[in-house]
Amino acid sequence: MAAYSMDLRRRVLHDADAGMASDALAEKYSVSRAWVDRLKQRRRETGEIAPRKQTRWRTPILYAQLGQLEALIREQSDRTLAELQEALQTSASLPTLCRAVRKLGFRFKKNGTRVRTRPR
Repeated sequence: MAAYSMDLRRRVLHDADAGMASDALAEKYSVSRAWVDRLKQRRRETGEIAPRKQTRWRTPILYAQLGQLEALIREQSDRTLAELQEALQTSASLPTLCRAVRKLGFRFKKNGTRVRTRPR
């Protein structure tokens, strides 16, 4: 969603300075009352009314090492997550490693319910 324009922000604050209540401002300009209150609070605290820079999702911690992780798994597919963590020399947690392994398309092989894979 795009930020509200500076023109709208100025008009809202002009009417607020004239004494209009937040509820009336929100209805008049078809915005939420919470947005009106936040805009007034931000101007009061920082003096700014311009929209803040939009942030994006941060890059995953293992993004740069995905190729190396895939090579490690293909080289020796029965490594545990702890062994992968040690081989990558990363501080990423085991759940983070698990998500990265799944993102690469690998699955954890499981035997049937409590069935051992040993000769009879």
